[in-house]
Amino acid sequence: MQINPYLFYNGNCEAAFKFYEKVVGGKIDAMLTHEGAPAGMPIPPGWTKKIMHAKISIDDEVIMASDAPPGHFHQPQGFSVSLQVEDPTDAERKFKALSEGGSVNMPFGKTFFSRGFGMCVDQFGIPWMVNCPMEG
Repeated sequence: MQINPYLFYNGNCEAAFKFYEKVVGGKIDAMLTHEGAPAGMPIPPGWTKKIMHAKISIDDEVIMASDAPPGHFHQPQGFSVSLQVEDPTDAERKFKALSEGGSVNMPFGKTFFSRGFGMCVDQFGIPWMVNCPMEG
């Protein structure tokens, strides 16, 4: 069994996944638009290029997502995507990249439980926690 987060975006899923591909080293495995939907499937006006389903792999982990249908998007709350990075320098670089254009809830820095930890919301509205665990 595998558990994967499924994120909903406000029409900017493609841009978000391309951003994650660049800043955290992910690989986009799927990016399906409504344009490729079966004939007869209802598509909201102007949504042929919006994402119906996307999948990105980051190391051996998977995040899936889509653009929420018009009128169904809600700002994410009550969760964070947690990124565990072994190297503190790399963790801080990824945190800074993820927070650029977004907001920082807790600046990246050493804590009692990690060599580096920070919390942010990216420019697409997705909350992230970046952690560099203690050695050993």
